[in-house]
Amino acid sequence: MNKVYLVSAKRTAIGSFGGSLKSVPAANLAAAAIKGVLVEANVNPEQLDELIMGNVISAGQGMGPGRQAAIAAGLPEEIPAYTVNMICGSGMKVVMDAASRIKAGDADLVMACGGENMSRFPYVVTSDIRFGSKMGNLELADSLITDGLTDVFNNYHMGITAENIAEQVGVSREEQDAFALESQRRAVCAKEAGKFSDEIVPVDVTVRRKTTVVETDEYPRQDATLESLAKMRAAFKKEGTVTAGNSSGVNDGGAAILVASQAAVDQHLLNPVAELVSYAQVGVDPTIMGLGPVPAIKQALA
Repeated sequence: MNKVYLVSAKRTAIGSFGGSLKSVPAANLAAAAIKGVLVEANVNPEQLDELIMGNVISAGQGMGPGRQAAIAAGLPEEIPAYTVNMICGSGMKVVMDAASRIKAGDADLVMACGGENMSRFPYVVTSDIRFGSKMGNLELADSLITDGLTDVFNNYHMGITAENIAEQVGVSREEQDAFALESQRRAVCAKEAGKFSDEIVPVDVTVRRKTTVVETDEYPRQDATLESLAKMRAAFKKEGTVTAGNSSGVNDGGAAILVASQAAVDQHLLNPVAELVSYAQVGVDPTIMGLGPVPAIKQALA
């Protein structure tokens, strides 16, 4: 079985919801990262066998975001591309798919990427108007909520699944706030020290004939404190523990990584940063979906 290597990885800056990247389509964000990977790895686009893109909310983007990203990044039309939707795991799944292709001998050099612009998720008309609606109001639904942040099996916000885990495992509000603060602190320190500079590719954003280069993460909160986090109300349950301050953010961005076989490494004189030796995926009860990595990690290490 062929060995699998991770060669080079790039990402855009992480844009805040409604921030500097709000006007850039997800495929274009992925394309920016793809271009950066090709340059760093010194690989020509025509040397790729395939491109796989992770993308969750494709509504309103047009057909095939993966194919759009490939063309936008300058890949030849002959290079196939497809899109994967495995919700939060989409980005990891495309790397796993790339590895599977290489292990099977069906590919040697695969671009695995992802892009999401949560600021651009559309509102959709939920009323039955396609085949005629004689009376009544037309209702709009926010696809960010309905398709991106709602557990379809239980019809409640994904934040409730976090509350379920906190209650089941016994994670207090104080522990969540402390963890969130440390995460913010580390992100701010790394940002200020330039730790992310080598992995971020600049994105040109043109609004009203003015072009701005976005190359700095917008999400880290330098002003976060335990006191400010403690003042926030629970976001999903009246007596809950999950708040806007200790939960994950709503962001925009793109990323890409080049996955290669041993033959490709030798042929193109690539410099891998790691060998991918194992991976796994395991389904869990949707009400506690955040615990999915636990059995998956155990299986990957078995």
